[in-house]
Amino acid sequence: WTEGDPMGEARKLMERLEKKFDKEKYQMVATGPTGSSRKLVGAMLVATMVKNEITAPAVGTTTLYPVVRSILEIGGQDSKIILVENGVAVEYAMNTLCAAGTGYFLSSQAKRQGAEVEDFGKIALTSKHPTQLAARCTVFAESDLVHKIQMGHTKEDIIAGLCRSVVNNYLNNVGKGKKIVSPVVFQGGVSKNIGVVEAFKKALGCDIIVDENGHLMGALGIAILAGKGNKKKVFDFSVEDMVF
Repeated sequence: WTEGDPMGEARKLMERLEKKFDKEKYQMVATGPTGSSRKLVGAMLVATMVKNEITAPAVGTTTLYPVVRSILEIGGQDSKIILVENGVAVEYAMNTLCAAGTGYFLSSQAKRQGAEVEDFGKIALTSKHPTQLAARCTVFAESDLVHKIQMGHTKEDIIAGLCRSVVNNYLNNVGKGKKIVSPVVFQGGVSKNIGVVEAFKKALGCDIIVDENGHLMGALGIAILAGKGNKKKVFDFSVEDMVF
């Protein structure tokens, strides 16, 4: 969570890193931001390399899973699909402005249901009759959700329906017209929701690979790229060096 202040959060992160790592044992050899506000944070860090949120996660994922063909990613504020051939990203798509297929949508609905979003997956798997919800639009989905609650649908069925709704929105929006070929890797913060994972398996009819660090693939990818692109000597770094 950047709380609308990505620059400030980046500074806090570097402060934590300074406290965590002993400079006599560790040296910083490269820095690289990716994702939202990457250019601003990159300028602040005087970064070795700056890459977008397609290239970085693709590199991270293909490094760990060289045979991957389809990368499905759902994060807190966006979702994307990356198609891979011979270890190289050849096609991609991102979600539109609608948030119905993102982690934020699940997080906001968790509050409505009085549940922790981290528990959504386990709760969803207990449902025997998932509620059918509108999947194309956040506004319609929320309106439909309120209606189903009024009709007496159980929390378990509604939560399972929300997980399916996210998957349906993703496939109808981000994945529209794309040929999703196995092996498939599902990543991003929402990949930790087993309810969404199971919904993807049923919708695609194939197994889904979920790495325990799937939410960090972009960070892994930009670290690899920045490390390879570093032409400088090892340098000392302190928060005071950050340019604002």
